[in-house]
Amino acid sequence: MDLSKILSIAGKTGLYKLVGEAKNNLVVESIPEGKRTPAFPHERISSLQEISIYTSKEDVPLRDVLKSLYELKEGKAVDSPKKMDSKAVKALFEEVLPDYDQDAVYVSDMKKVFNWYNILLNGNLLDFTEEEEKKEDNETPAEEEAKS
Repeated sequence: MDLSKILSIAGKTGLYKLVGEAKNNLVVESIPEGKRTPAFPHERISSLQEISIYTSKEDVPLRDVLKSLYELKEGKAVDSPKKMDSKAVKALFEEVLPDYDQDAVYVSDMKKVFNWYNILLNGNLLDFTEEEEKKEDNETPAEEEAKS
């Protein structure tokens, strides 16, 4: 799953795929609707690859949080995050990332992560198989012999 081409644009709801670049803007496509629009440099545009969550130790990349959520929910969507109360949101987020920084990560941030997860899941963009293949490729010959 390549999160570098998945974008969040401040002031706009949802997530966007980067589909092209023009002279003075980016061409993005809304993941749920598939509608293409321009995104301009003055808009705060963040790649999901750059986003991480504060914990008590070190920041955890969003990719790892999404993977943990995917495994916890067994590939199913999170119930509507907007309708969940704060206690339920915090409880679910604590299951996903037990050592998150409770002072720095707000309920609104948690709901955004759950919403993004649902958008990516519905768009069939949550694919963690390439990560597992890389781990297998990085095994040393000694590790492979130990398995035999």
